[in-house]
Amino acid sequence: MFVQATKSKRANKTYTSFLVRESFRTPQGPRSRTVCNITGLPEHVRSLIGAALSGKNCAPLDDVHLSHSLDYGGLAVLRDAWDRFGLNEVFASVPNPRDRSLLQSMIFSRILFPCAKLALVDEARGTLLASACGLDQQSETFDEDDLYEAMDALNGRWVGFEKNLFNRAFTDSVSLVLYDLTSVYFEGDGPRKFSAYGHSRDYRDERPQVILAVAADREGTPIHLEVLRGNRADTTTLQGLLTTLGRRFGITEAIFVFDGGMSSTINLKELDSAQLHFVTRLSSATLLSLIKELPRDQQPQLWDRSKLMEITLEGKRYVVAGGTWRQQRDADRRKVRMTKAEAELARLKAIKRRKVDPQKLASQVGRMLERKKAHKYFEYEVDANGVLQWKKKEELIAKEEALDGLYLLHTNAPVELCDSKQVFGHYRNLLDIEEAFCQLKSYMEVRPVFHYRPDRVRNHMRICFLAYWLSARLGREWRAKGEQGEVPRLLRALQVIRVGTLSVSGFDSKRLITSIPDDINALLKKLDILPLFAAPPRWAAL
Repeated sequence: MFVQATKSKRANKTYTSFLVRESFRTPQGPRSRTVCNITGLPEHVRSLIGAALSGKNCAPLDDVHLSHSLDYGGLAVLRDAWDRFGLNEVFASVPNPRDRSLLQSMIFSRILFPCAKLALVDEARGTLLASACGLDQQSETFDEDDLYEAMDALNGRWVGFEKNLFNRAFTDSVSLVLYDLTSVYFEGDGPRKFSAYGHSRDYRDERPQVILAVAADREGTPIHLEVLRGNRADTTTLQGLLTTLGRRFGITEAIFVFDGGMSSTINLKELDSAQLHFVTRLSSATLLSLIKELPRDQQPQLWDRSKLMEITLEGKRYVVAGGTWRQQRDADRRKVRMTKAEAELARLKAIKRRKVDPQKLASQVGRMLERKKAHKYFEYEVDANGVLQWKKKEELIAKEEALDGLYLLHTNAPVELCDSKQVFGHYRNLLDIEEAFCQLKSYMEVRPVFHYRPDRVRNHMRICFLAYWLSARLGREWRAKGEQGEVPRLLRALQVIRVGTLSVSGFDSKRLITSIPDDINALLKKLDILPLFAAPPRWAAL
């Protein structure tokens, strides 16, 4: 049986009739007949009759319920990557299966929705996080004590973890190691003798902190993580890293790239004596002293900042790099600092004081200029009458203007191994990695407030390192397919894909996937992961 629409004309008007007709066979051949006329019924009723006659199940709208509809798009990609990268084998050394699943859930949550461990159960609600990690979707509570005990399972096993991750990420030897430091502060009290006050890269000197030392390859895949005391000097971290990389991973012939904070004379001599090659950036003061050794016809005023300039002095190789954009940036930064400082100097001078303490006022001015990062640009004094006087250091400013846009790189690698363009490229890789480290910091948006044990602070950072490693591996694959977006942001966008159960009165429940938006569908095709969503995965237990 079927619904047939028949058009007819009467008095120049067209009428449409809707008839339910039945087909049947006779000895004379196929025939059909009209069962009833449904033209007078509402359109939505006619549609339901047509759908029912075509074999589709129909039910009243109030009886249709979408239950257990959960986000899972980003989790599906992470679960697939987890299996492909062999992380189940990496975690096989953790004896308790539940601990392995809880560690996996914390790593996934760091990428998709960074949160405190106490809040993980709330953030996981509405997602398939538990099911994706092999836990019971209905009963899992992500108890905070259970999460901490699972983290404790990393104690004594981390060296094996790093070796296993290194072997899976790098089939060939590593030829370039990028090394950088960052810091993480505590909102509350950190563990004693481990958290400490020191130079804060987050501009939170009033908070105790720890330092993270991270080594990565040229594409940003992390190799090694070390958690250090918060008051550790940058220059004291490099030699320990070199020893660890050599013993743990067998990296002894790579070019090591690090920033100026670690380029002390002792470190550079140690690298030279170990016959290890390096690329580092030296200070502006070193650049200025180097320029003084050059002839007048090679002074910076005559340099083309769009080109690299290599200098060899006393047997050492230097590369001076820069650019017009960086030159303008340096000039604008100095102008802003000086303008703010002058406005504050004028305000301090205009304040009427009953009794002036010249020493106290001069100290106040000095601290203000330090905060504004403009102390070196001004000379100031408070005269006997208590009047603040200042002037710009015009000669120093002129010398700095001549160096705008320039920075000095130093290497001990021979030209045959690393020419000036490669030296510059290696340092640019380090700058890119510094931006990638922002992802590592984003995984620690919820800071370790109540971690009073040093081992739990370290394990907290190791969870973040594992999340960083997983997203970096995915990022390497996706960049090869032309996608430059940040992996965590893309995975969070994919979470709009949902899986659920459709319950209809009188019919069996059916699993379904909600419609995928066009932009997400295009992203899935670009990343070549559309097959992951052809049907809900087996682990998506609702």
